[in-house]
Amino acid sequence: MTRTMPGSETGIRDDLVDLDAWWRAANYLAAAQIYLMDNPLLTERLRPEHIKRRLIGHWGTVPGVTLTYAHLNRVIMRTGQEMLFVLGPGHGAAALTAATWLEGTYSLRHPEVGQNLAGMRELFRQFSFPGGVPSHASPHLPGSIHEGGELGYSLAHATGAALDNPNLVVACMIGDGEAETAALSTSWHGSMFLDRVTDGTVLPILHLNGYKIASPTLLARMSRGELDAMLSAQGWEPMYVEGSDPAEVHARYADVLDEAMERIREIRDDAERGLGPRDPCRPMIVLATPKGWTGPAMVDDVRVEGTFRAHQVPLAAVRENPEHLAQLEDWLRSYHPEELFDAAGHPVDRIAGLHPQGRRMSANRSAHGHDSADLRLPCPTDYSLRFATPGTESAEATRVLGDYLRDALVENPRNLLFFSPDEHTSNRLDAILEVTGRRWRERRIVGDDRLSPDGRVFEVLSEHLCQGWLEGYLLTGRHGVFSTYEAFAHVIDSMVVQHAKWLHMAAEFPWREPIPSLNYLITSHVWRQDHNGASHQDPGFIDHVLSKRPEVSRVYLPPDANCLLHVFDHCLRSRGRVNVVVAGKQPALQYLDDDAARTHCERGLGVWEWASTDSDRPAEVVLACAGDVPTQETLAAAALLRDTVPDLAVRVVNVVDLARLFPPDRHPHGISDADYRSVFTDAPVIFAFHGYPWLIHRIAYRRPGHDGMHVHGFTDNGTTTTPFSMCAMNGIDRFTLAAAALAEVPRMAAQLAPLTEQFAARREAADVYARRYGVDPPEIADWRWPQGSASPDVVAAH
Repeated sequence: MTRTMPGSETGIRDDLVDLDAWWRAANYLAAAQIYLMDNPLLTERLRPEHIKRRLIGHWGTVPGVTLTYAHLNRVIMRTGQEMLFVLGPGHGAAALTAATWLEGTYSLRHPEVGQNLAGMRELFRQFSFPGGVPSHASPHLPGSIHEGGELGYSLAHATGAALDNPNLVVACMIGDGEAETAALSTSWHGSMFLDRVTDGTVLPILHLNGYKIASPTLLARMSRGELDAMLSAQGWEPMYVEGSDPAEVHARYADVLDEAMERIREIRDDAERGLGPRDPCRPMIVLATPKGWTGPAMVDDVRVEGTFRAHQVPLAAVRENPEHLAQLEDWLRSYHPEELFDAAGHPVDRIAGLHPQGRRMSANRSAHGHDSADLRLPCPTDYSLRFATPGTESAEATRVLGDYLRDALVENPRNLLFFSPDEHTSNRLDAILEVTGRRWRERRIVGDDRLSPDGRVFEVLSEHLCQGWLEGYLLTGRHGVFSTYEAFAHVIDSMVVQHAKWLHMAAEFPWREPIPSLNYLITSHVWRQDHNGASHQDPGFIDHVLSKRPEVSRVYLPPDANCLLHVFDHCLRSRGRVNVVVAGKQPALQYLDDDAARTHCERGLGVWEWASTDSDRPAEVVLACAGDVPTQETLAAAALLRDTVPDLAVRVVNVVDLARLFPPDRHPHGISDADYRSVFTDAPVIFAFHGYPWLIHRIAYRRPGHDGMHVHGFTDNGTTTTPFSMCAMNGIDRFTLAAAALAEVPRMAAQLAPLTEQFAARREAADVYARRYGVDPPEIADWRWPQGSASPDVVAAH
C-alpha cells in the first residue's frame, strides 16, 4: 500500500496538503462502502460481523476518480468556474458517492444519510445492497447526468451537455477500457462540432490505469507518440499527468489543470474578439496512475495494485480469511480516518473547507433539470392540410411536419436541436434548413449544402453520436428531435434502454425535475423500403421501446400528416418520456381534417365511421389498423368488401397510440375493458399492424375477444420489390385482409372460396405486373377511397 503510517503527507506541496487529506477521506469512504456494514470509523478492531456478506464494487478506478474530483474542486474554488462532472468508468460510483457526501450534497438530497456517524454507517451499508443504491452512477447521485450501467457514452453526453451552455465546462472522465467502445471512439469527433462562443467546453480526462476486468487496455499500451497522434488528429491537445507518488502526481495535476483552464479561457477570449483559429486544438488531460492505487499492493503473494486484479474487490475473502481481514484493516487505517473525521463522523474543518460554496459539481442546477424551460410551440392547426374528402388526396407527412418544426425552431433558437445520421433531407425535413444550417465547422468547398458553424441541425453518420449528444442535451434540460431510418434505430437499442432506465429511476427523486422527453421520428420505414431491400426492413424498434417501463415508454403510429402534427406537438410538450413516432415520408393518402385528427390523437384510437358500414347494426367483423401503410391497405380492404359484399357490416378502427391497447393495470395509457369493447366490439378482428404481429398479441392478450383477434404484420419477408408487393409478401395487403375478414363471418361460408380465389388472383396479377414493369399496377398505385365522407367523423374510444 502506498500509505501505511502517519506523516504520509511528507513531500506534499504546501498548498496541496489539505487537498491530499480530502483525497484520503474520499478513498477511505469509497473503500469502506465496498466492505463495511458497521464500525464506520474503525473505533474498534475489525471483526467479521463488521463486513458485508456479499462484497460488490469496483475499486480499481476509484483513486483516480477521487483524485480528479479533488483537483476539479480546487479549480472551481480558484476560478469560480461552473463545472459539470461526467464519470465514464461506470462502476466507479463509490468514488462519486464519497465525494458528494463529503461536499454535503448527498446528505442534503438523502437526509437519512447524514454527515455524521450514523449517516456514514448508512452510506456504507446501502452501497450495492438490497434496498440500497447500485454500484454504478445512477440518478440517486446528485450532480450526475450519466448512467454508469453501460460504457461508451460519457464523452457524447458531455458534448451534448456543453451545447448551448457557453458558461459551462464539462469535465468528462473516460476510462481506458471504455475508450475501446465504438461509441466512445467516435465521440472524440465532438470537438469539431462545438462552437467557441455559443457552446460550453468539454474537458476530457482520459484515465489510463492500464486494465479492464482481465485484459490490458489498448490506449494504455500505446506509445506517447501514437496516443498523441490519435488525439491531436481529433482536435485535442493532450496534457499528461503520470506517476504513482502522490506528492508528484498532486503537483503535476494541479499545474496541468491550471494550464488547461487558462487555455480554455484563452480560446473563449479569442473567440469573443474574433481572433485565433475557428477550431483550435482543445485541451484534454491524460491521467496515468496505477489501477487500484493506494489499495493492497499484494494479496496472497500476488501483485494486485497496478494490475487487473484491482478492478473489483481486491480482498475477496475477508469474512472467512483472518489474514485478509487484517489486511483490510491495515488498508483502511492507512488513510488515517482519525485525522479526517471527528468522533461524531463529521469531516474535519480542513476537508469541509475544500468545497465550493456556490459551485459544487454535485449541486449543478442543470444536472437536476432546474434550469429547464418549456418550448414555445406553434399551433399545429396552422399547418394542417385541408381537403374535402378523406382518402382522396396525397401528401408527404414528414414534409408537413417539417414546416411546423421549422417555426418551432424560430421560436426556440437556443433551446431546440435536431439530430439525424445524414438523413435530414431524405426524411423530408428540409423546411428546418430554411432557418438554420447543418452544424459544420470544418473546411467547406463549393457545392456544399447549407452548412453553418452554428447550425441547429447535427448530421453525423453515427447513430451513437446523435443519440449521445441528444441525451446530454436533454439531461441538462433542453429539447431535441432524433430522426432516423427505422431499421437502423436498432443501432442505439442499448442506449435507449439506459436512458429509459434513467428516466424511470430519476422520477423517484423529487429534487430532480422531469427533463424534456426523448423524441424519435422513425421514418423511411419498413413498408416503403422496397427499393433498398431486406437490409432496410425491420420495424422492431417499437417492440424494444414498449418492452421498457410503461411509465416512460410511448409509441405512436399516426396514419396521416394531420395526426402526425398533433402527435408530435404532444411529444415536444411532454417530459420524462421516450416517445417513438413512426411516420412515412412518401406521398400517402390523407384521411382526417384538423379537428378530427386532434380528437383522434387525444383518444389514441377510435372508430372511423366514414369508412365503416355498421352504423345501423352490430359489426360482423372489425378491420383494425395501426400505421400509415396498414391504414391504407385496411381502407382498401374495406372498400373491396363494400363492392363485393355490400350487406356486410364492417367496422374500421384505427390505433394511433399503441399503449391504449394495454390493460390499464399494465400501462397508464391503457383503457378499460368496457371502453376497449366499445371500440372493438365482440366481433372478430383483423388487425393490420405496422410491425411484428406478436407485439399486438403481447399487448392485448388479456383483452376481451383476444381469441378472435388475427394480426397481420411484418413477418420478415422482404426484398427489393414494390410497395404493394412488400405488403403482399407479409400478408397486410388489401386482398389478404379482405379474405381474412370474410373467413371470420359464418354466413359467408358458401361464398368464401370463390371470393378468396378472386382476391388471390388479383393479388397475383399485381405481383406479375410489378415484376414486368417494376412498379405497382395503376389500380393499386393510384387507389383512392371511393366512398368518402365530407366530414371524417371519429367515434371516441371512451
